[in-house]
Amino acid sequence: MINSSDTAPPQPDDTPARTGSVGMVHTQLFDFQEPLSLASGQELGPYTLAVQTYGELNADRSNAVLICHALNASHHVAGIDADDPAELGWWDNMVGPGKPVDTNHFFVIGVNNIGSCFGSTGPASIRPETGKPWGAAFPVITVEDWVMAQARLADRLGIKKFAAVMGGSLGGMQALSWSITCPDRVAHCVVIASTPMLSAQNIGFNEVARRAIMTDPQFHGGDYYAHGVVPKHGLAVARMIGHITYLSDDDMAEKFGRALRAPTADGEWRFGYDVEFEVESYLRYQGEKFSKYFDANTYLLITRALDYFDPARHTQGDLARALAPALAKFLLVSFSTDWRFPPARSREIVKALLNNAAAVTYAEIDAPHGHDAFLLDDHRYHAVVREYFKRIAKEVGAHGA
Repeated sequence: MINSSDTAPPQPDDTPARTGSVGMVHTQLFDFQEPLSLASGQELGPYTLAVQTYGELNADRSNAVLICHALNASHHVAGIDADDPAELGWWDNMVGPGKPVDTNHFFVIGVNNIGSCFGSTGPASIRPETGKPWGAAFPVITVEDWVMAQARLADRLGIKKFAAVMGGSLGGMQALSWSITCPDRVAHCVVIASTPMLSAQNIGFNEVARRAIMTDPQFHGGDYYAHGVVPKHGLAVARMIGHITYLSDDDMAEKFGRALRAPTADGEWRFGYDVEFEVESYLRYQGEKFSKYFDANTYLLITRALDYFDPARHTQGDLARALAPALAKFLLVSFSTDWRFPPARSREIVKALLNNAAAVTYAEIDAPHGHDAFLLDDHRYHAVVREYFKRIAKEVGAHGA
């Protein structure tokens, strides 16, 4: 049995674990010596995966749920991080006792992707051959590479088949890839606010963000670690660009409108290029904060993985043919004001799955928050996920104990 005591100390009765939180959680590091063959033709190994788990794995190991993270998230999905008590899991409102993904019923796994900067092997990790950080030499990674690494972790944990693989945004791409890369290992595929491939506009946003980083004088061709610097200005601009795309126009208007940050006594503009509007102050703050904890090379890697994702690239653009191997049942959720990955892209996936006679549940939520809605507390959205996972729990309960 694997349970929460493997990742956190026992919780007394008055801890948040009784009121919907998984409580204090610890990160586990899993080392893999055998090299991982990458889509690029390169190999990576040895490598390490940073992992957190919540809940208890049942006797036949049938109740495991894999949560795949988005661009700037990590394996810390829920609860309070023992290494940083101020850090709450990025999907804590979704995962925990009594929450939509209920850890009273499921053993939930969060894995930090290879190439990230939160514990798994990435560009800032030491390269065994040189004794120095990988830096620019770190191989380009794809969504399919992440799936293969996660499958190896499942093997290590003795999990032959996941009750569900779930993710939002880039995490949804990983869930979708799981359904066709390892079809016999996924019972349910849950894809939130995602897409079957990036549009030209989305690739364009990613390229502008990458150029902001790569043209920062402190980037040093990706080997800035050796210089003891960080391309923080480029990374901050990249984050500002991304953050704009995560919010809807209505949401930004409601939050900031055209309010001035520090108007003059007579309410006039200052006629300069420093922060004038509240929205500028907010974006600068978000960018500067991001540049203090995220790695620039990781940003390049993950946005390129987003660009490359296209399951139908080998089927002449026929998404139904690309998804034909899938055996899972599907839940897809989109949000009306998500203009980065709009509902039309989710409906493409739904149509392709229906063409294959797959079992599909689809919900389109009218929410004002843009792409970030998948992280927020919308009761309609959470109700859909909750009811779907109740059905999965009944399936698991039929043969798990």
